Amino acid sequence: MSFTTLEIATHLGGEVIGDPSLVVKGFAPADRAQAGDLTFAENENYFARAEMSAASAIITDGAFTSKRKVLIKVANSRIAFAKVLPLFFPEPVLPSGIHPTAVIAPSAQVHPSVHVGPWCVIGEKVVIGARSVLRGGNHVGAGCSLGDEVHLFPNVVLYPNTELGARVRIHSGTVIGSDGFGYVIDDGMHRKVPQIGNVIIREDVEIGANVTIDRGALGPTVIGKGTKIDNLVQIGHNVTVGEHCLLVSQVGVAGSTRLGNYVILAGQVGLSGHLKIGNRVSVAAQSGVMHNIPDGEKWMGAPAQPDRQAKRQYIALQQLPDLLRRVAELEKKAGLMPATPTVKPAAAATTPPAPK
Repeated sequence: MSFTTLEIATHLGGEVIGDPSLVVKGFAPADRAQAGDLTFAENENYFARAEMSAASAIITDGAFTSKRKVLIKVANSRIAFAKVLPLFFPEPVLPSGIHPTAVIAPSAQVHPSVHVGPWCVIGEKVVIGARSVLRGGNHVGAGCSLGDEVHLFPNVVLYPNTELGARVRIHSGTVIGSDGFGYVIDDGMHRKVPQIGNVIIREDVEIGANVTIDRGALGPTVIGKGTKIDNLVQIGHNVTVGEHCLLVSQVGVAGSTRLGNYVILAGQVGLSGHLKIGNRVSVAAQSGVMHNIPDGEKWMGAPAQPDRQAKRQYIALQQLPDLLRRVAELEKKAGLMPATPTVKPAAAATTPPAPK
């Protein structure tokens, strides 16, 4: 697709510095851009490379000038980058209709504009809203409700009574509503506690590939609107995740923990059960959280603690080898030798005579 720099600037709410009638036909990073391409630069290093590239125009938010390129000045180049990519790389629009291999229960309500791909199974009393897409191999259990413009990529499974809000996107291999991990010891055996709740996912949530979100034991597991969940995340039963949170790959959240709004959990963070994590909390990668965290705090470490406290401890640990060496030198100068445990000599090993 082709656009003038003026059309792009209008779309982004920006300003053209140079020729507003210049036509650009593609978007590429500076090191791959060709003549007729648009690129972007968010700092001096990026801008220098963009100006030396073959690109015809540059999106930027800095106080840059160029005699070689047309510039599109915006308030934030990274936001502009996210907005302009769909112009050049729009998602394919799949036609409405139901593939002949799909199995749909008679009581299901599927909007006529929905695309149902091959080998999908849609259970009893399911409701699927307008312009939703089931790519293929999707299993939607009985009683599920899908809002408008939901997009299920191949092999997504929704257990019964799952509720998805409008514009929810779920990537391949993800399972929503599987049994929570609940057992009690009964006469020396693990007795399963039936998990009779469900999962509610609010609007504008995106969930990556191979994520598992367990349904509640009683009541729902809830994912708040606008939250984004990366690949390979595990969310336990009766967890509540607030609005606009970011959960990065391999995060694990144990049952009944509650996250506030705008929480960020970096990669491989683990949260213990029944915790309360406040609004706008950030937890650093590979941290293990065992305690409640108040609003606005940054924690790190295993076990996790406020980041300033953890950083002081890390610095002290780095100094420990030198400190031990200095203490040993002082003990030697003072004639103080550390006590050494008495070790009995090992018994002499006896070797049996070789057979004649």
